[in-house]
Amino acid sequence: MADVPLQVVSENSASERRITPSWSISQLKAKLEPMTGVPPSAQRLVLKTPAKETVAIEAMDEDSTYLSSFPLTPYAELQVVDTRPAGQRPNYTDTSGVDKYVMPADEYEKKTDSVLAWKKAEKLGRFNPDAPSLEQAKIDAFLQEIKSRGIEVGKRCRVGGEDAKRGEVKYVGDVKEIPGALGAWVGIQLDEPVGKNDGSIGGTRYWGQESGMKHGVFVRPERVEVGDWPMLNDLEDMEEI
Repeated sequence: MADVPLQVVSENSASERRITPSWSISQLKAKLEPMTGVPPSAQRLVLKTPAKETVAIEAMDEDSTYLSSFPLTPYAELQVVDTRPAGQRPNYTDTSGVDKYVMPADEYEKKTDSVLAWKKAEKLGRFNPDAPSLEQAKIDAFLQEIKSRGIEVGKRCRVGGEDAKRGEVKYVGDVKEIPGALGAWVGIQLDEPVGKNDGSIGGTRYWGQESGMKHGVFVRPERVEVGDWPMLNDLEDMEEI
């Protein structure tokens, strides 16, 4: 009988293989081991035909039972199930324990086809001669925004134009714990616990004491509007009952 092309599928692999019907089940399992990594003793074979028929490839005597006894349909799916406990199966997809090559920094800097070389050529990032002045201009803009808005510690304010978020300015300045935090931030203690922190961030406390209540938020000055914003009374608009 002619060889039959099948889709051999296992937990860690999938490939098209030509199967010879004159093989025994034992021969097939031996040939599947290097493809799937599953030893013959732990293989359970299931054939899924295009007609959605599912047939177990098994027998009492697998050495003398031949594949011609089963409906080998071209391009049917042969599933190789690993019956070993999960802890005993090798994990071929976990690369955490694989040694990885790390190019030394001095060698990387000498390369002419790297991202670093491209940044140098284009004068981007830290290679931009104007970068320090641009950063200072950004810092100055934040300071000017704080001054023009009259933002000072102790003043009442609301955040982002949302009247539901009112509070008191507790901190004005740099917050190095925020990624890309160039320039000044405004730390606000909100009246309600709808903030992101309790006045500390990244292990640094900027105001108050540890409370576990998230009244604190850090925002850029353009989102802060200072003024006579008293605490909201959720009950003042309710009708008497």
